[in-house]
Amino acid sequence: MSTHAFERARLRIARELARLSQAQLASEAGVTPAAISQFESGAARPSPETVAVLSEVLNVPIAFFHEEIQESHDGFFRSLRRTSVADRRRARAIAYVAHDVAVRAAAAGQFPATDVPVIPVSGLNAVRAEVERAAAQVRAQWGIAPGPAPDITELLEAHGITVIRLPLGSNDVDAFSLPFADHPVVVLGTDKEDRARSRFDGTHELGHLVIHGEQIWGVKEVETQAHQFAAGFLLPAEQIYDQLPTTADWPALFELKRHWQVSLAALLMRAKTLGRMTEATYLSAIKTASARGWRRIEPVPLGQPEQPTRLLAYLASPDSTAARAVLPPQILERIQTASTA
Repeated sequence: MSTHAFERARLRIARELARLSQAQLASEAGVTPAAISQFESGAARPSPETVAVLSEVLNVPIAFFHEEIQESHDGFFRSLRRTSVADRRRARAIAYVAHDVAVRAAAAGQFPATDVPVIPVSGLNAVRAEVERAAAQVRAQWGIAPGPAPDITELLEAHGITVIRLPLGSNDVDAFSLPFADHPVVVLGTDKEDRARSRFDGTHELGHLVIHGEQIWGVKEVETQAHQFAAGFLLPAEQIYDQLPTTADWPALFELKRHWQVSLAALLMRAKTLGRMTEATYLSAIKTASARGWRRIEPVPLGQPEQPTRLLAYLASPDSTAARAVLPPQILERIQTASTA
């Protein structure tokens, strides 16, 4: 077991993994709510006997509480008001465990170093062109050839970003990210099984990591900017402009969807944003798509979402034995099961 002192943040993470409040954990562990609060704040440290009880109640190894931890902010979540606090906190706690896995995989030589460019924009009122320049810079730095972006999940992993897939259980949360300095974590939802949407989600989260990082989070403007980044990354203006129709030419849009591996919705929005379609034409196309049920399930399916592989390969290897001794087994299983579903 690690000789590192009790890490108070680990108790909070374990509690959130179990979806327990401080009062509920106190009741099950036979201590007072005030004691749990003090343990999590660092005002008091639990005895070894109490740590053993907490380990049993929360179903985590005792060693988990003694692992060093790198903390991050609450994460880039969309539609915060409609996402339950408990679900958001549990998903975030799972992302912390995924980060733990990535750190150990990197130490074993099975996960690459992170080289995510840091390109802050000028602020919440940064214009779209500035955000899209950041997207173009990342494409250039990562050597992405003109045309459709490659497998986004594979691309993120290749540049040291931890990617996992989880059932997020919400129509309002498609993905989120935590900007750890060494191995940022991107969590993609398994709920919709839509390749185009998953690619956009992954690139949206990359946008947060590149232009926001630890600096700005939790406000509507950063979500708008991440959408702009994703559009610029997946559909670079200078490459897509002449290909976009000026009317709702559905056969042409279907072909563009296949080629660029993005949704019809993204193509229509790009056509409007770049001035290829007027506002009226765009709205008419959206109404037609809605009437045909395409806002829910688009025609021209692109196949299954792209899947992460690097953490799974590490967890399947003998090198993961040490990690399994300190990390919650039920969470490792969840990461593996959801990411291969």
